[in-house]
Amino acid sequence: MRPTGQLHLGHYHGVLKNWVELQHEYECFFFVADWHALTTHYDDPSIIGENVWDMVVDWLAAGVNPAEAKCFIQSRVPEHAELHLLLSMITPLSWLERVPTFKDQQEKLKERELSTYGFLGYPLLQSADILIYRAGMVPVGEDQVAHVELTREVARRFNHIYGREPNFEEKAIAAVRKMGKKAAKLYDRYRKTWQEQGDHEALEAARALLEGQQNITLSDRDRLFGYLEGSGKMILPEPQPLLTRSAKMPGLDGQKMSKSYHNTIPLRAAPETVEKALRTMPTDTQRVRRTDPGNPARCPVWQFHETYSDEATKQWVREGCTTAGIGCVECKQPIINAVLAELKPIQERVREYQEQPELVRNILAEGSEEARDVARNTLEEVRHAMALDYR
Repeated sequence: MRPTGQLHLGHYHGVLKNWVELQHEYECFFFVADWHALTTHYDDPSIIGENVWDMVVDWLAAGVNPAEAKCFIQSRVPEHAELHLLLSMITPLSWLERVPTFKDQQEKLKERELSTYGFLGYPLLQSADILIYRAGMVPVGEDQVAHVELTREVARRFNHIYGREPNFEEKAIAAVRKMGKKAAKLYDRYRKTWQEQGDHEALEAARALLEGQQNITLSDRDRLFGYLEGSGKMILPEPQPLLTRSAKMPGLDGQKMSKSYHNTIPLRAAPETVEKALRTMPTDTQRVRRTDPGNPARCPVWQFHETYSDEATKQWVREGCTTAGIGCVECKQPIINAVLAELKPIQERVREYQEQPELVRNILAEGSEEARDVARNTLEEVRHAMALDYR
Protein backbone atom coordinates (compact mmCIF):
# COMPACT_ATOMS: atom_id res chain seq x y z
CA MET A 1 0.00 0.00 0.00
CA ARG A 2 1.32 3.46 -0.87
CA PRO A 3 1.91 5.65 2.18
CA THR A 4 -0.90 8.16 1.82
CA GLY A 5 -1.19 8.91 5.54
CA GLN A 6 -4.11 8.17 7.82
CA LEU A 7 -6.58 5.70 6.32
CA HIS A 8 -10.34 5.85 5.93
CA LEU A 9 -13.27 3.43 5.82
CA GLY A 10 -12.68 2.82 2.11
CA HIS A 11 -9.23 1.40 2.86
CA TYR A 12 -10.62 -0.63 5.75
CA HIS A 13 -13.43 -2.32 3.82
CA GLY A 14 -11.58 -2.50 0.49
CA VAL A 15 -8.23 -3.85 1.68
CA LEU A 16 -7.52 -4.15 5.40
CA LYS A 17 -10.38 -6.49 6.33
CA ASN A 18 -9.16 -8.86 3.62
CA TRP A 19 -5.58 -8.63 4.88
CA VAL A 20 -6.69 -9.46 8.41
CA GLU A 21 -8.43 -12.62 7.13
CA LEU A 22 -5.62 -13.66 4.77
CA GLN A 23 -2.91 -13.45 7.42
CA HIS A 24 -4.51 -16.43 9.19
CA GLU A 25 -4.61 -18.54 6.00
CA TYR A 26 -1.33 -17.75 4.22
CA GLU A 27 2.20 -16.57 4.81
CA CYS A 28 1.66 -12.89 4.07
CA PHE A 29 3.96 -9.98 3.23
CA PHE A 30 2.41 -6.51 3.74
CA PHE A 31 4.66 -3.60 2.93
CA VAL A 32 4.72 0.17 2.72
CA ALA A 33 5.35 0.99 -0.95
CA ASP A 34 7.40 4.14 -0.37
CA TRP A 35 9.34 3.83 -3.64
CA HIS A 36 6.03 3.59 -5.49
CA ALA A 37 4.94 6.83 -3.82
CA LEU A 38 7.97 8.53 -5.39
CA THR A 39 6.81 7.62 -8.91
CA THR A 40 4.13 10.31 -8.68
CA HIS A 41 5.35 12.46 -5.75
CA TYR A 42 9.09 12.60 -6.42
CA ASP A 43 9.01 16.41 -6.16
CA ASP A 44 7.73 16.43 -2.55
CA PRO A 45 9.08 13.41 -0.66
CA SER A 46 8.89 15.21 2.70
CA ILE A 47 5.28 14.08 3.18
CA ILE A 48 6.13 10.38 2.76
CA GLY A 49 7.92 9.89 6.10
CA GLU A 50 5.06 10.95 8.35
CA ASN A 51 2.56 9.14 6.13
CA VAL A 52 4.45 5.86 6.62
CA TRP A 53 4.02 5.83 10.39
CA ASP A 54 0.40 7.04 10.31
CA MET A 55 -0.55 4.35 7.80
CA VAL A 56 1.16 1.50 9.66
CA VAL A 57 -0.49 2.52 12.94
CA ASP A 58 -3.84 2.24 11.16
CA TRP A 59 -2.89 -1.20 9.79
CA LEU A 60 -2.09 -2.46 13.26
CA ALA A 61 -5.19 -0.87 14.77
CA ALA A 62 -7.35 -2.51 12.10
CA GLY A 63 -6.06 -5.96 13.08
CA VAL A 64 -2.96 -6.65 10.97
CA ASN A 65 -0.82 -8.78 13.27
CA PRO A 66 3.00 -8.67 12.91
CA ALA A 67 3.16 -12.07 14.61
CA GLU A 68 1.10 -13.52 11.74
CA ALA A 69 2.39 -11.50 8.78
CA LYS A 70 5.61 -9.75 7.79
CA CYS A 71 5.09 -5.97 7.85
CA PHE A 72 7.91 -3.87 6.41
CA ILE A 73 8.99 -0.86 4.38
CA GLN A 74 9.86 -1.47 0.74
CA SER A 75 12.98 0.71 0.71
CA ARG A 76 14.38 -1.18 3.72
CA VAL A 77 14.65 -4.25 1.48
CA PRO A 78 16.98 -3.07 -1.32
CA GLU A 79 16.72 -6.49 -3.00
CA HIS A 80 13.45 -5.19 -4.51
CA ALA A 81 15.45 -2.56 -6.39
CA GLU A 82 18.15 -4.96 -7.58
CA LEU A 83 15.62 -7.45 -8.90
CA HIS A 84 13.76 -4.59 -10.59
CA LEU A 85 16.99 -3.55 -12.32
CA LEU A 86 17.80 -7.10 -13.44
CA LEU A 87 14.27 -7.68 -14.74
CA SER A 88 14.42 -4.39 -16.65
CA MET A 89 17.20 -5.90 -18.80
CA ILE A 90 14.78 -8.44 -20.30
CA THR A 91 11.41 -6.61 -20.22
CA PRO A 92 10.31 -5.17 -23.58
CA LEU A 93 9.36 -1.49 -23.44
CA SER A 94 6.07 -2.25 -25.18
CA TRP A 95 4.98 -4.45 -22.25
CA LEU A 96 5.14 -1.46 -19.91
CA GLU A 97 3.48 0.94 -22.34
CA ARG A 98 0.45 -1.32 -22.74
CA VAL A 99 -0.30 -1.61 -18.98
CA PRO A 100 -3.87 -0.21 -18.75
CA THR A 101 -3.18 2.07 -15.79
CA PHE A 102 -0.21 3.79 -17.50
CA LYS A 103 -2.18 6.04 -19.84
CA ASP A 104 -5.12 6.17 -17.45
CA GLN A 105 -2.98 7.63 -14.65
CA GLN A 106 -1.24 10.02 -17.04
CA GLU A 107 -4.68 11.33 -18.01
CA LYS A 108 -5.87 11.64 -14.40
CA LEU A 109 -2.67 13.29 -13.18
CA LYS A 110 -2.18 15.78 -16.00
CA GLU A 111 -0.97 18.43 -13.58
CA ARG A 112 2.10 16.32 -12.75
CA GLU A 113 5.16 15.75 -14.91
CA LEU A 114 5.06 11.99 -15.30
CA SER A 115 7.33 11.49 -18.30
CA THR A 116 9.83 9.64 -16.15
CA TYR A 117 11.24 6.12 -16.25
CA GLY A 118 10.09 5.66 -12.66
CA PHE A 119 6.47 6.17 -13.64
CA LEU A 120 6.73 4.05 -16.78
CA GLY A 121 8.60 1.32 -14.89
CA TYR A 122 6.51 1.16 -11.72
CA PRO A 123 4.57 -1.94 -12.93
CA LEU A 124 7.91 -3.73 -13.29
CA LEU A 125 8.86 -2.64 -9.77
CA GLN A 126 5.54 -4.17 -8.69
CA SER A 127 6.58 -7.36 -10.46
CA ALA A 128 9.87 -7.34 -8.55
CA ASP A 129 7.93 -6.79 -5.30
CA ILE A 130 5.98 -9.97 -6.01
CA LEU A 131 8.68 -12.16 -7.52
CA ILE A 132 11.32 -11.44 -4.87
CA TYR A 133 9.15 -13.47 -2.44
CA ARG A 134 8.15 -16.10 -5.03
CA ALA A 135 4.56 -15.30 -4.20
CA GLY A 136 1.99 -17.94 -5.10
CA MET A 137 -0.95 -15.54 -4.95
CA VAL A 138 -1.39 -11.78 -4.90
CA PRO A 139 -4.55 -10.34 -3.31
CA VAL A 140 -5.86 -7.75 -5.78
CA GLY A 141 -9.03 -6.19 -7.05
CA GLU A 142 -10.05 -6.65 -10.68
CA ASP A 143 -8.35 -3.39 -11.70
CA GLN A 144 -4.96 -4.83 -10.69
CA VAL A 145 -5.20 -8.20 -12.46
CA ALA A 146 -3.32 -6.78 -15.47
CA HIS A 147 -0.35 -6.05 -13.21
CA VAL A 148 -0.24 -9.65 -12.00
CA GLU A 149 -0.47 -10.85 -15.60
CA LEU A 150 2.53 -8.67 -16.50
CA THR A 151 4.38 -10.26 -13.58
CA ARG A 152 3.56 -13.72 -14.92
CA GLU A 153 4.87 -12.76 -18.36
CA VAL A 154 8.08 -11.35 -16.90
CA ALA A 155 8.63 -14.50 -14.79
CA ARG A 156 7.94 -16.70 -17.81
CA ARG A 157 10.42 -14.75 -19.95
CA PHE A 158 13.07 -14.86 -17.22
CA ASN A 159 12.68 -18.61 -16.75
CA HIS A 160 12.81 -19.16 -20.52
CA ILE A 161 16.03 -17.16 -20.91
CA TYR A 162 17.87 -18.22 -17.77
CA GLY A 163 16.27 -21.47 -16.66
CA ARG A 164 18.17 -23.77 -18.97
CA GLU A 165 20.95 -24.86 -16.65
CA PRO A 166 23.56 -27.35 -17.89
CA ASN A 167 22.40 -30.99 -17.65
CA PHE A 168 18.94 -29.79 -16.66
CA GLU A 169 17.13 -32.97 -17.71
CA GLU A 170 19.57 -35.27 -15.92
CA LYS A 171 19.26 -33.20 -12.73
CA ALA A 172 15.45 -33.27 -13.01
CA ILE A 173 15.38 -37.07 -13.41
CA ALA A 174 17.70 -37.40 -10.40
CA ALA A 175 15.35 -35.15 -8.40
CA VAL A 176 12.39 -37.36 -9.33
CA ARG A 177 14.16 -40.38 -7.85
CA LYS A 178 14.68 -38.52 -4.56
CA MET A 179 10.91 -38.29 -4.13
CA GLY A 180 10.60 -41.99 -3.42
CA LYS A 181 9.24 -44.77 -5.61
CA LYS A 182 5.51 -44.11 -5.12
CA ALA A 183 5.67 -40.32 -5.48
CA ALA A 184 8.06 -40.57 -8.44
CA LYS A 185 5.69 -42.91 -10.25
CA LEU A 186 2.78 -40.52 -9.66
CA TYR A 187 4.81 -37.53 -10.84
CA ASP A 188 5.86 -39.28 -14.05
CA ARG A 189 2.25 -40.27 -14.76
CA TYR A 190 0.89 -36.78 -14.13
CA ARG A 191 3.68 -35.23 -16.24
CA LYS A 192 3.01 -37.55 -19.16
CA THR A 193 -0.75 -36.95 -18.99
CA TRP A 194 -0.28 -33.19 -18.91
CA GLN A 195 2.31 -33.01 -21.69
CA GLU A 196 0.59 -35.51 -24.00
CA GLN A 197 -3.08 -34.71 -23.34
CA GLY A 198 -3.05 -31.20 -21.89
CA ASP A 199 -5.01 -32.44 -18.86
CA HIS A 200 -5.11 -29.49 -16.41
CA GLU A 201 -6.26 -31.74 -13.57
CA ALA A 202 -3.07 -33.78 -13.98
CA LEU A 203 -1.03 -30.56 -13.96
CA GLU A 204 -2.65 -29.37 -10.72
CA ALA A 205 -2.25 -32.81 -9.14
CA ALA A 206 1.46 -32.82 -10.01
CA ARG A 207 1.92 -29.32 -8.59
CA ALA A 208 0.19 -30.35 -5.36
CA LEU A 209 2.39 -33.44 -5.18
CA LEU A 210 5.53 -31.33 -5.48
CA GLU A 211 4.35 -28.81 -2.89
CA GLY A 212 3.92 -31.61 -0.38
CA GLN A 213 7.32 -33.19 -0.94
CA GLN A 214 9.67 -33.24 2.05
CA ASN A 215 12.44 -35.34 0.47
CA ILE A 216 13.70 -32.79 -2.04
CA THR A 217 15.40 -29.40 -1.78
CA LEU A 218 13.77 -26.12 -2.79
CA SER A 219 16.06 -26.00 -5.81
CA ASP A 220 15.01 -29.52 -6.88
CA ARG A 221 11.36 -28.61 -6.42
CA ASP A 222 11.74 -25.56 -8.68
CA ARG A 223 13.59 -27.74 -11.19
CA LEU A 224 10.75 -30.29 -11.20
CA PHE A 225 8.12 -27.58 -11.68
CA GLY A 226 9.98 -26.55 -14.85
CA TYR A 227 10.44 -30.17 -15.98
CA LEU A 228 6.72 -30.76 -15.47
CA GLU A 229 5.73 -27.88 -17.73
CA GLY A 230 8.31 -28.58 -20.40
CA SER A 231 10.51 -25.58 -19.64
CA GLY A 232 13.74 -25.14 -17.73
CA LYS A 233 14.21 -24.70 -14.02
CA MET A 234 11.47 -22.48 -12.62
CA ILE A 235 13.56 -19.85 -10.87
CA LEU A 236 10.74 -17.32 -10.51
CA PRO A 237 7.32 -18.99 -10.08
CA GLU A 238 4.40 -17.36 -11.89
CA PRO A 239 1.99 -15.86 -9.35
CA GLN A 240 -1.79 -16.01 -9.58
CA PRO A 241 -4.17 -13.16 -8.78
CA LEU A 242 -6.24 -13.81 -5.66
CA LEU A 243 -9.37 -11.78 -6.31
CA THR A 244 -10.50 -10.33 -3.03
CA ARG A 245 -14.03 -9.41 -2.15
CA SER A 246 -14.14 -5.88 -3.53
CA ALA A 247 -16.28 -4.11 -0.96
CA LYS A 248 -16.42 -0.75 -2.71
CA MET A 249 -17.08 1.50 0.21
CA PRO A 250 -19.20 4.46 -0.94
CA GLY A 251 -18.14 7.96 -0.06
CA LEU A 252 -20.38 10.52 1.60
CA ASP A 253 -21.53 11.67 -1.86
CA GLY A 254 -22.20 8.21 -3.30
CA GLN A 255 -18.98 8.05 -5.34
CA LYS A 256 -16.15 5.69 -4.39
CA MET A 257 -14.66 6.81 -1.07
CA SER A 258 -11.43 8.62 -1.90
CA LYS A 259 -9.34 11.44 -0.46
CA SER A 260 -9.25 13.05 -3.89
CA TYR A 261 -13.07 13.35 -3.81
CA HIS A 262 -13.07 14.79 -0.25
CA ASN A 263 -15.83 12.33 0.68
CA THR A 264 -14.12 10.11 3.26
CA ILE A 265 -14.69 9.07 6.86
CA PRO A 266 -11.20 8.73 8.40
CA LEU A 267 -10.65 5.79 10.75
CA ARG A 268 -9.53 8.28 13.39
CA ALA A 269 -12.41 10.75 12.98
CA ALA A 270 -13.97 11.90 16.28
CA PRO A 271 -17.46 10.45 16.97
CA GLU A 272 -19.10 13.88 16.67
CA THR A 273 -17.38 14.44 13.31
CA VAL A 274 -18.58 11.05 12.03
CA GLU A 275 -22.12 11.69 13.22
CA LYS A 276 -22.25 15.15 11.62
CA ALA A 277 -20.84 13.87 8.32
CA LEU A 278 -23.41 11.06 8.11
CA ARG A 279 -26.34 13.23 9.22
CA THR A 280 -25.59 15.77 6.49
CA MET A 281 -25.12 13.19 3.73
CA PRO A 282 -27.16 13.92 0.59
CA THR A 283 -30.15 11.65 0.05
CA ASP A 284 -32.61 10.96 -2.79
CA THR A 285 -32.85 14.35 -4.50
CA GLN A 286 -36.42 13.64 -5.58
CA ARG A 287 -37.54 13.22 -1.98
CA VAL A 288 -37.99 16.90 -1.16
CA ARG A 289 -40.50 16.69 1.69
CA ARG A 290 -40.86 14.21 4.52
CA THR A 291 -44.11 12.96 3.01
CA ASP A 292 -42.58 12.27 -0.42
CA PRO A 293 -41.87 8.59 -1.10
CA GLY A 294 -38.25 7.86 -2.06
CA ASN A 295 -36.21 5.32 -3.97
CA PRO A 296 -33.28 3.70 -2.10
CA ALA A 297 -31.50 3.00 -5.39
CA ARG A 298 -31.07 6.75 -5.91
CA CYS A 299 -29.80 7.42 -2.38
CA PRO A 300 -26.11 7.33 -1.26
CA VAL A 301 -27.25 6.36 2.25
CA TRP A 302 -28.64 3.09 0.87
CA GLN A 303 -25.11 2.11 -0.25
CA PHE A 304 -24.02 2.37 3.40
CA HIS A 305 -26.93 0.13 4.41
CA GLU A 306 -25.69 -2.42 1.86
CA THR A 307 -22.36 -2.51 3.71
CA TYR A 308 -23.51 -2.24 7.32
CA SER A 309 -27.11 -3.35 7.74
CA ASP A 310 -28.65 -6.79 8.15
CA GLU A 311 -31.59 -7.94 6.01
CA ALA A 312 -34.21 -6.90 8.57
CA THR A 313 -32.86 -3.34 8.70
CA LYS A 314 -32.60 -3.14 4.91
CA GLN A 315 -36.18 -4.32 4.57
CA TRP A 316 -37.27 -1.64 7.08
CA VAL A 317 -35.43 1.00 5.04
CA ARG A 318 -36.85 -0.16 1.69
CA GLU A 319 -40.40 -0.21 2.98
CA GLY A 320 -40.13 2.99 5.01
CA CYS A 321 -38.44 4.96 2.21
CA THR A 322 -40.73 3.91 -0.66
CA THR A 323 -43.89 4.58 1.40
CA ALA A 324 -42.59 7.71 3.17
CA GLY A 325 -43.06 5.78 6.41
CA ILE A 326 -39.67 6.96 7.72
CA GLY A 327 -37.69 10.14 7.17
CA CYS A 328 -34.10 10.44 6.01
CA VAL A 329 -32.85 11.26 9.52
CA GLU A 330 -34.40 8.03 10.86
CA CYS A 331 -32.91 6.09 7.93
CA LYS A 332 -29.40 7.34 8.75
CA GLN A 333 -29.42 6.48 12.45
CA PRO A 334 -28.64 2.74 12.11
CA ILE A 335 -25.67 3.67 9.88
CA ILE A 336 -24.38 6.19 12.40
CA ASN A 337 -24.61 3.59 15.16
CA ALA A 338 -22.88 0.90 13.06
CA VAL A 339 -20.00 3.11 11.91
CA LEU A 340 -19.35 4.44 15.42
CA ALA A 341 -19.38 0.87 16.81
CA GLU A 342 -16.93 -0.27 14.12
CA LEU A 343 -14.53 2.64 14.66
CA LYS A 344 -14.47 2.59 18.46
CA PRO A 345 -12.11 -0.42 18.99
CA ILE A 346 -9.92 0.69 16.07
CA GLN A 347 -9.50 4.14 17.58
CA GLU A 348 -8.69 2.69 21.00
CA ARG A 349 -5.88 0.65 19.42
CA VAL A 350 -4.67 3.70 17.47
CA ARG A 351 -4.18 5.56 20.76
CA GLU A 352 -2.27 2.60 22.20
CA TYR A 353 0.15 2.53 19.27
CA GLN A 354 0.51 6.33 19.21
CA GLU A 355 1.71 6.12 22.80
CA GLN A 356 4.34 3.54 21.77
CA PRO A 357 6.06 4.92 18.64
CA GLU A 358 9.16 2.79 19.27
CA LEU A 359 7.02 -0.35 19.20
CA VAL A 360 5.77 0.52 15.70
CA ARG A 361 9.32 1.26 14.51
CA ASN A 362 10.57 -2.03 15.96
CA ILE A 363 7.76 -3.96 14.25
CA LEU A 364 8.78 -2.52 10.88
CA ALA A 365 12.49 -3.00 11.54
CA GLU A 366 12.01 -6.68 12.44
CA GLY A 367 9.60 -7.24 9.55
CA SER A 368 12.08 -5.66 7.13
CA GLU A 369 14.87 -7.99 8.31
CA GLU A 370 12.62 -11.04 8.01
CA ALA A 371 11.60 -9.98 4.51
CA ARG A 372 15.24 -9.41 3.55
CA ASP A 373 16.13 -12.97 4.55
CA VAL A 374 13.58 -14.31 2.05
CA ALA A 375 14.51 -11.77 -0.62
CA ARG A 376 18.24 -12.54 -0.36
CA ASN A 377 17.60 -16.23 -1.05
CA THR A 378 15.66 -15.44 -4.22
CA LEU A 379 18.22 -12.93 -5.43
CA GLU A 380 21.03 -15.42 -4.86
CA GLU A 381 19.35 -17.82 -7.30
CA VAL A 382 18.61 -15.02 -9.76
CA ARG A 383 22.25 -13.89 -9.75
CA HIS A 384 23.39 -17.49 -10.20
CA ALA A 385 21.02 -17.99 -13.15
CA MET A 386 22.31 -14.77 -14.76
CA ALA A 387 25.97 -15.76 -14.14
CA LEU A 388 26.47 -12.80 -11.79
CA ASP A 389 27.78 -14.81 -8.82
CA TYR A 390 31.47 -14.48 -9.66
CA ARG A 391 33.61 -17.08 -7.88
